[in-house]
Amino acid sequence: MNNVMLTSATMGVVISLIGFFIGILCREKFKLPIFNPLLIAIIFTIGFVSIFHIDYDSYFFSAKYLSWLLTPATVALAVPLYKEIDKLKANWKMIVISIASGCVSSIVTVLVLSFVFRFNHAQYVTFIPKSITTAIGMGVAEELGGIVPVTVAAIIVTGIFGAIIADIVFKIFHITDPIAQGLALGASAHAIGTSKAIELGDLQGAMAGLAICTSGIITVALATIFAGII
Repeated sequence: MNNVMLTSATMGVVISLIGFFIGILCREKFKLPIFNPLLIAIIFTIGFVSIFHIDYDSYFFSAKYLSWLLTPATVALAVPLYKEIDKLKANWKMIVISIASGCVSSIVTVLVLSFVFRFNHAQYVTFIPKSITTAIGMGVAEELGGIVPVTVAAIIVTGIFGAIIADIVFKIFHITDPIAQGLALGASAHAIGTSKAIELGDLQGAMAGLAICTSGIITVALATIFAGII
């Protein structure tokens, strides 16, 4: 099976997409947040490569085109933002403060937990970009001396967890404003949270897209400051 992966330019893509569509079917059938399509796709793909003893390099060679789409997909989030530009202008102060607060709280949480669990510098900076999109987070971790593969895993887990618990958190804290919902999902759960925000509405999706871009920039700036603490 490794040879099939190495000689096929699309086998890994097909396997990944099958897992994702299974996730979509599960979500539509059971109507539960835990059936997140990306989570199901990850479980399906891990199970497939484990059963057929496919090594990571072989799988990645055949699925690399999916990763190439990550950056343009993130940039495409500017489209719904442009459609809601009037609401952005009317609430820009609240939006900037909210996103900045989310970035600071995320990094401070990592800092506190790093002291609690006695992380070394490399472990600490690995988790600093956990709440920003992978395209930016990988670069931040690499620049600061972190463990990039672990950073990617942390970003994915953060995004999936945020998308799963979003409805519960909104219900418990009575968060009904679409701008607040979108900013919360984008700033805490990056692209995966944004996909959830788009499900909630166009305005939520637009605000989440804005939060991804802005929180990425703010986190890059804050990471250089906080990285020196440990």
